[in-house]
Formats: sequence, structure tokens, C-alpha cells
Amino acid sequence: MKGPTYRREKKHGGRVAGVDEAGRGPWAGPVVAAAVVLDPKCIPKGLNDSKQLTHERREALWAMLVDCAQFGVGIASVAEIDEINIHWATMLAMERAVAALPTDPDHVLIDGNRKPRWTRSTETLVSGDALCVSIAAASIIAKVTRDRMMIELAGAHDGYGWATNKGYGTAEHANGLRTLGPCAHHRQSFWPVREWRTLEPRKFGKAAA
Repeated sequence: MKGPTYRREKKHGGRVAGVDEAGRGPWAGPVVAAAVVLDPKCIPKGLNDSKQLTHERREALWAMLVDCAQFGVGIASVAEIDEINIHWATMLAMERAVAALPTDPDHVLIDGNRKPRWTRSTETLVSGDALCVSIAAASIIAKVTRDRMMIELAGAHDGYGWATNKGYGTAEHANGLRTLGPCAHHRQSFWPVREWRTLEPRKFGKAAA
């Protein structure tokens, strides 16, 4: 199957940033967005939706992107997720990611069908990380960044399985909630955290890729 291309970036011209997020669905941890402006003369081979890549391949592509692309990372905290909800926290993280770019882009390509409340020239693309290499690159930067954050948090909060499930709703995570209760990094507005006493671990699956 054909992977993402640079066609949309060429169509718009100028400095085009691809934007994607990681961490909308987990019960714990922040939501992280990334914005990436690729150098058309130095696009790493194999860029794709981060969920379609192995951990090792994501890490390798992350290192290549750090060397040859411009990127910004934006984070919305658990407190912000609980205060304004996950949708608007994701939009906030995207705004911060674009603002963190070293140079302002002329156009933004965003994965999905919603965009932040801004006046920037923007195109939204459903499944954009499978269509557009800049968005695919952003999905990798966001995913690797968030995964590393959750692994670090796992060291200080043992018992939830964050090193492997990255905060997603797995049986191990549900069991940890029932045993330990929520901690400061749990999203209190998410129903599994609110109802942690009634969770049945066998109903939850494996961690997301």
C-alpha cells in the first residue's frame, strides 16, 4: 500500500507544518502535539502513521527527524485536560506546538477534522498521518515524546504499568487503579478514573501501539 506523500505540501507551497497529537485516549498523562516542517531535500524514508510503526522504527525515525527537520512540541497537562476537556486540551497542545516552531509556518496541515480557534491558513485531513508525510512526521515526534514521558512517570508511580501501556486503559492499568487508587497524573474527568472502585480488569485489553 502506498504511504504518505509530500503532495499537499507542494500544493500549498512555502513553509508547511504538519501537526498531530498523541494521547487523547489514555486515562493518565498529558496530551502531546507536535508540529513538523520537513526539508523536501531531506525527508526520511519510511515515514508513516506512528501507530503503524514498531517502537524501534519510531525511535530511528525520531532521531532522523531531529537532525533534518524543524519541529515544535506542545503539551497540555492533566489539569488542563480535566478543566477544559480532552478536545480543547488537544487543540491547546497543537497551538503550543506550532508556536514552538523556530519559524512561523505559512500553512498548517492537521490530522483529523477539527482545528484550533486560530486564523492561520489550515487544512484538516482525516487520517492525515497516512496521507501526508509532514503529519506522519508529527505523529512520530508526538508519540515518541509522550511515550518517553510516560516511561519516566512509571518510575515514580509503580503499579499502573505505564512503562508498557503508556497510560492507556489496559487490564494492568485497571488493576492498578483498583489496588492503588488514582494518582496526581490520572485524568479525573475520565470515567474509568472516576469509577475506579468498580473497574473489572478483565474487560480491558492491551496497550495501544
